[in-house]
Amino acid sequence: MLRQVDAGLGVTRSLAECFSDRRDPRFVEHTLPQLLAQRIHGLALGYEDLNDHDQLRRDPVLATACDKPDPLGLDRMDPADRGRPLAGAATLNRLELSNNKATRCHKLPHDPAKVAACLLTLGVRCLPKHAKEVVLDLDSMGHLVHGMQEGRHYNDYYGDYCYLPLYLVVGDVVLWAQLRTSDKGGADGVVSALTQVVATLRQRCRKARIVVRGDCGFCTEEIMAWCEAQPGVCYCLGLSKNSVLICKLTPALVRARMRRCLCGAPSVREFAAFDYQTQKSWSQARRVVGKAEVMTAGDNPRFIVTNLPAEGFAGDADRARFTPARLYEEFYCARGEMENVLKQQVLDLEADKLSTHFLASNQLRLWLASVAYLLMERLRAWGCHGTALARATVGTLRLKLLKVAARVTVSVRRVYLQLSSAYPWPELFRLCHARLMQRTPADG
Repeated sequence: MLRQVDAGLGVTRSLAECFSDRRDPRFVEHTLPQLLAQRIHGLALGYEDLNDHDQLRRDPVLATACDKPDPLGLDRMDPADRGRPLAGAATLNRLELSNNKATRCHKLPHDPAKVAACLLTLGVRCLPKHAKEVVLDLDSMGHLVHGMQEGRHYNDYYGDYCYLPLYLVVGDVVLWAQLRTSDKGGADGVVSALTQVVATLRQRCRKARIVVRGDCGFCTEEIMAWCEAQPGVCYCLGLSKNSVLICKLTPALVRARMRRCLCGAPSVREFAAFDYQTQKSWSQARRVVGKAEVMTAGDNPRFIVTNLPAEGFAGDADRARFTPARLYEEFYCARGEMENVLKQQVLDLEADKLSTHFLASNQLRLWLASVAYLLMERLRAWGCHGTALARATVGTLRLKLLKVAARVTVSVRRVYLQLSSAYPWPELFRLCHARLMQRTPADG
C-alpha cells in the first residue's frame, strides 16, 4: 500500500532528484531512491530509529516496497550480506550526515532548498485545483534536543533546550517544515516561507483566495503588511491582550456579566469589533474582533486581528461567515485541527527525534518525517475515504492496515502474502487495497 501511494505521488523519485550520488556505480547495491524509500517507509511503519533497520533490512516485504528486484538479498556482492536485501543503519546514517561530513564514505549530499521545494510541491499537488479558498495555518512546536547539539538554546516557554520548527499546513497536508533554533521568536522566517508557499499555491490554485491563520505569536507588522501587499491574500491572527484592548471590550464584558447574572449559565460570550492601532509597531489601524467571555473562574477576554471583511466577499454563498462571532468561533478556532496534524507527526511518527549532532541532518530528518506523514495522509485520502478510517490518525491507520501479520513466500516470479482469516477488518482492507492498486504512477 505504501509503495502504491509512493508511486502515485512520485515521492521518492522526486526526493531523490534533490540529492547528489557521488558513489562509484560499480559498487552500489542500494540506489538513492531505494535508500530514501526504506527510510521513509520505515518512519511510516513506526521505526523512527536507524538501528531498527539492522533487523528490518532482512524483511522481504519492505524490500519489495522499496522496489528491490531481489527481495531475499541472495545476490549481494559480499557473502556476509546475503539474506539482507536492504541497507543497514550505518548506510542510512551516512545518507543523513553527508552534508556535514566530507569523507570517502559520505557521498550522498542533498540540496536543502531543493528538498524544501520538493516537499512543498508534493503537498500542493494534493490540493484541489479549483478550490475557491485555501486556509494556510501557521504554527511552531518545541522539539527538545538530545544533548550538546548544534543550535541548542534554552527556551523559557518550554522550560528546556529545544528547537522551534515552523510548520505551514493546509487542511491535513503539511507544506512546510523548517527547523529553527529557539533563540528567535516564533515569527522568524515566516515571511520568507510564505513567499515560497503562496507562489507555489498560485501555480496550483490560480483563482483561490488564500487566508493565513495563526496564533498571537505570528501577529507581527511584517507578516500583516506582507499579506496586505499581496493580491488575494488575507490573514486572521491571534492578538495578545493589553489594557487598551480590554478597555475597548469593556462594554461587551459588561453585557456578558449581565447576561450571566440573568440566565445563570456557567459561561457567557459577547463579541465586539473595532479598529485598533498600536502606538509604534503597526503602520495602520486594523480590524480587531474581541471575545468577551465571562466564566465561573472569571473574565476570559481574547482578541484576533484580520483584514477579512465583515460583509464577506462578493460571490460567496455565505456572506455572514466573517461576522465577529462566527469569525472567532467557526473560523479562527478551527485552527486547532492543525495541532492535531502536528500531534500525529510527533506522537505517531516521532518527528521530534532529532538526535543527530548537526542542524542540517536534523532538518533532513524533519523533512523525511513530513514526507512519511504525507504518504500516510494520502493513504487515508485515496484508500479510506467514505470508510470508518476516513478521519483516522496515522497510528490507527498503521495498526489496522499496515502492521498486519502474514505468511510470506518468495518464489522466482513473485512475493506471495497469505493473510490470516482472523484479521478483523477484511472488507476494509480489500477496499483500500483495490483503490490503491488503481492508482497509476505519477508522470513528471
